[in-house]
Amino acid sequence: MSIPKKHPFAFDPTYGMRLQELLAVEPPEEPDGFDSFWEARYRRALTVDPRPMLSRSPLSHPDWHVLDLVYRSTGDFRIGGWLLLPREGQVKRGLVVGHGYGGRDQPDFDLPVRETALILPRCRGLSLSSHPPISQNPSWHVLHDIDNRDSYIIGGCVEDIWLAVSTLVAFYPWLFGHIGYSGISFGGGVGAMAIAYDGRIDRGHLALPSFGHQPLRLKLPSVGSAQGVQDYQAEHHNVLETLRFYDAATAARRIDVPMLTAVALFDPAVAPPCQFAVANAIRKYNEIFILDAGHFDYPGSAEQEAVLRDKIGQFFRVT
Repeated sequence: MSIPKKHPFAFDPTYGMRLQELLAVEPPEEPDGFDSFWEARYRRALTVDPRPMLSRSPLSHPDWHVLDLVYRSTGDFRIGGWLLLPREGQVKRGLVVGHGYGGRDQPDFDLPVRETALILPRCRGLSLSSHPPISQNPSWHVLHDIDNRDSYIIGGCVEDIWLAVSTLVAFYPWLFGHIGYSGISFGGGVGAMAIAYDGRIDRGHLALPSFGHQPLRLKLPSVGSAQGVQDYQAEHHNVLETLRFYDAATAARRIDVPMLTAVALFDPAVAPPCQFAVANAIRKYNEIFILDAGHFDYPGSAEQEAVLRDKIGQFFRVT
């Protein structure tokens, strides 16, 4: 392990915790009605016709056919992204690929998967799915409707993932039950909530998952969107009641499909105890991959990412 010793932060991004302590972090106490809240949202999402539209993309790649994609999500949000189709082989698996709060400017062409149709959506309010007055700044986006449990934007982002699955099934009905999910950071957090209640997703990869153990997330010094929530909480003192229903660790307790979870020992943006709360909550079929650091460059990062990439390829291989 080569946890960074030098960094520019005014706090310790390990929070003084070693691996064994992190592996002992439990999810927080969950609120009454957590399941009924999410189950009702999922049922409503299944009634939405995504009405997907495809067009030729200006992007090209030797391994993938690239198509621009637009589909409709709950609340009639227009979600933009891409559909990637393999140039070789048949489509035997589907994969929805989430993104971090930094978004994405183009598809992730280097995902190590074969014979797989990929949908890479941008969640509502961000980049190709921009929707004024929702801010595209992560520190403000994460606060949109945070005072209202039922309309908080993170719930809509989870529904955007469910509608991406619906879009894959609409294009390729034979993929039902053979659809995976992969997401990092923001995409890891919303992915945990999406996978927990969507039986169409048969396996998932979460990297550096956000939104885990919200009580800790409000307390541990951080940068980025977590700091935005902490600043808002310091002024208004009223967000935890909403955030308890958007806890990726609480949701992860419900996940019962094979999972590959990558978590970091050092991370200034997503506190490691919050990441491990998500990973530790997955009780079945979960492999935890340990990174020295997240959201930060460090010696050996390329080697660790290469090992993780190989694991991802094996995890999502078509059998």
